[in-house]
Amino acid sequence: MNKEYRKELLSAAIDACIKAGKEILEVYQSDDFNVQLKSDDSPLTIADQRAHVAIVSVLEQFDIPILSEEGTHLPYEERKEWKECWIVDPLDGTKEFIKRNDEFTVNVALVIEGKAVAGVIYVPVFKQLYFADELLGSFRCDNVTDETNKLDDLIGNSRQLPIEQDRSVLRVVGSRSHMNDETRLFIDSLKDNGDEVEIVSKGSSLKLCLIAEGSADVYPRYAPTMEWDIAAGHAIVSASGAKVMHLNLKEELTYNKADLLNPWFMCKR
Repeated sequence: MNKEYRKELLSAAIDACIKAGKEILEVYQSDDFNVQLKSDDSPLTIADQRAHVAIVSVLEQFDIPILSEEGTHLPYEERKEWKECWIVDPLDGTKEFIKRNDEFTVNVALVIEGKAVAGVIYVPVFKQLYFADELLGSFRCDNVTDETNKLDDLIGNSRQLPIEQDRSVLRVVGSRSHMNDETRLFIDSLKDNGDEVEIVSKGSSLKLCLIAEGSADVYPRYAPTMEWDIAAGHAIVSASGAKVMHLNLKEELTYNKADLLNPWFMCKR
């Protein structure tokens, strides 16, 4: 897969995320989210479904299978034959969406042989875009418009990640919804080692974006996530020079596994 084709795929992923974002905002600005509960008791809204359709309509032009949270999940016996695939979360942070706190995203990742090599995270409310390919680098565009959604224009209007920031304290990402005992113990261990710790909170995949842009130093995840929750963020983090590792810190997370549930992980700059 050459660099120009990879750029074409990244451009398509960006287009898909922006289109999905428009669908999401239409619902967000309405009075009826049509909230349902899935089999695992997680919420599903009409925005999730509309975003899924928008993304698939763009990505299906390529001969690359799509693994979406809101799509059909084929058995591993079929998926294991995939050399590459898209991993998609049409609306990451549905709970944040329902709470109307604006911290929800659209996530699309390109995975090749289990590795997240490119990713796009779009924040519809703020028109903010994070995108990356390991061949190009990692970027943040703070004001996406219909005139700046071509890849070369976006790169020209973006900041490359990470962005140099003050490192006088150790900034640890803590989830708004999943701060548990293991996370508190990890933070306490850093303090015991003499580190001055600042907790940084964000919803959805924006937690990984904090690491990629350099606004945080470490994100310990001692709570369940699925592959579509973090694949795009992992690609953006990796292209920025940071890592998403198993807790043993010896190997990076992989994707399109038999079990789509991720292990606990540590994201570090």
